[in-house]
Amino acid sequence: MNISKAFLFLSLLFVCLPLDAKPYVEKDLLKKIGIKYKRFAKKRFFFLQQTLDSVKEEDDLPKLDAVNEFYNEVRYSSDIKVYRKKDYWATPWEFLGKDKGDCEDYVISKYFALIYLGVDSKKLFFTYVRSSKFKAAHMVLTYFETPRSEPLILDNNNRRIFPASRRKDLTPIYNFNGESLYKAAKTGTGTGKKVKNKKAHKKWDQLKLNMKRKKI
Repeated sequence: MNISKAFLFLSLLFVCLPLDAKPYVEKDLLKKIGIKYKRFAKKRFFFLQQTLDSVKEEDDLPKLDAVNEFYNEVRYSSDIKVYRKKDYWATPWEFLGKDKGDCEDYVISKYFALIYLGVDSKKLFFTYVRSSKFKAAHMVLTYFETPRSEPLILDNNNRRIFPASRRKDLTPIYNFNGESLYKAAKTGTGTGKKVKNKKAHKKWDQLKLNMKRKKI
């Protein structure tokens, strides 16, 4: 299939959505993305919609796998290189539009895609960890089936999803879900003890504002 036919096919995916099915990236936003990031960026969002539609009716685990695999295809790059800022939380539209970003950007994009798919936000956390492999602070998305469960780790540095007990290279520090911050439990299970951290909440508030403004 040549590029023109492939592009037409993917366009029809949006046209043929059921009337009650709201696409992840709405038409007006997709148009803006196409103008700013050009044709191939727009195609990435078509493939994203196709991926999300393929697991819309599945249980949580297939949704986690599909979203993790899709976004891990995006290239890693630091905030300094992409945004000329030391620490910036990009919207999912910026991340996939530019097709590059750092660990927080993978987490944010995976989080909002899973929310779109109906995964309970109370099960999803932005988790700050220390990586022994890279000797640096890192962020991953974690999924807790229950508040006392061992979390599953969605990590841009590892394509497979593993329970926390199998990620010996990561030491959890904080779990953040947009509403509350928890000091991670040493046992590796449960969300931990609630604490205060103004910096994390400030980043989250700015991200929500950028999402509302549909910043691309």
